[in-house]
Amino acid sequence: MVWLSRCCFRKYGNFVDHLRVYVKGGAGGMGLPRLGGQGGDGGNVWVVASKDFSLRKIKDRHLDKRFVAGVGNNSTVRALKGQKGADVEIPAPPGITVTDDNGKVLGALNVLGDKVRVARGGRGGSFHSDFLPSKGQTRHVRLDLKLIADMGLVGFPNAGKSTLLSAISHAKPEIASYPFTTIKPEIGKVMYDDHRQVSVADLPGLIEGAHMNKGLGHKFLKHVERTKQLLFVVDVCGFQLASHSPFRSAFQAVQLLTKEIELYKEELLSKPAILVVNKMDLPEAGEKLDELMHQLDNKEDFCHLLPEDMVPRHFLTFRHTVPISASCGQGIATLQQLVRQSLEEQEAEATETQRQDKLRTLRRAATSPLPAPAATRPANPKWGLSYDA
Repeated sequence: MVWLSRCCFRKYGNFVDHLRVYVKGGAGGMGLPRLGGQGGDGGNVWVVASKDFSLRKIKDRHLDKRFVAGVGNNSTVRALKGQKGADVEIPAPPGITVTDDNGKVLGALNVLGDKVRVARGGRGGSFHSDFLPSKGQTRHVRLDLKLIADMGLVGFPNAGKSTLLSAISHAKPEIASYPFTTIKPEIGKVMYDDHRQVSVADLPGLIEGAHMNKGLGHKFLKHVERTKQLLFVVDVCGFQLASHSPFRSAFQAVQLLTKEIELYKEELLSKPAILVVNKMDLPEAGEKLDELMHQLDNKEDFCHLLPEDMVPRHFLTFRHTVPISASCGQGIATLQQLVRQSLEEQEAEATETQRQDKLRTLRRAATSPLPAPAATRPANPKWGLSYDA
């Protein structure tokens, strides 16, 4: 049993999506009062989005998780202006949100090269501070990773998300016939004939109450925030998490997932969404699919099937509903094309919105009245009295 747990840790324990580190800006250098010399400023601490870096690498390379910038040089007779202390950079993957211990957002790393200053260096001693330097900023900051992907797979455990990811991409996630097979997010790339790539994130299965952080709900739901679109995956025949849990039909699963996301962060439901109805190879799957489609077309009439406190305030409208069998390959090609189509439609809508915004700005500029011209008069002569004299 010990051996098994150690193997599982080696296999799954290498994913880190949050890290708390200590940062300290360098102190400033001493000024030189008798000559008016100014000490060098202390160095800053930055978090920088870097390629091929992960929070796990930071944790392994810096066991104490301390980052201290260099101290500014003192002012001397040979160098009245002291040299600035060396900056320290913390390399991190894109998708990081940096916050302090109070939850205040200090910045975000969205693309390679983005950087956030997390600790400011102290000022060097100068005339204004009686040539005494100031200390650098000291605090703890949190690095929180939210995966950046085109599509995010959302579903309850054992809905077939990992099987679907392996079917549409080159990813090889762990697949088994029991719930909670996926215990860390996985990223797969869907490759098209024209070399277009679409990234798909397989998120660990949610459970009812995920919005209250049950089953590490917040740890998994936060990864949905950086995806462009949502891919709901449900079992056409419904599911039951455990023997003491209630059975949920496919319609109930869709609405419960919607409610969990709504309670976590309602604005996430504004993302475009596709519904994938999986396991169409099972007996009676066709009848179950027809029943689901009828219920989705008449959602208000079937609200009584849900717990009263889990009825969504706003029902989600899916761009496409795609029946598939991830294990047999049925409907996979259609799904791949619809995923691309949906993303291209979203990009076209965003481009059109930007164009309309620019047009409105130009129209406002064209219709706004010009400022009244100032009264003209000869310029003052270069010599003698001005005209006002």
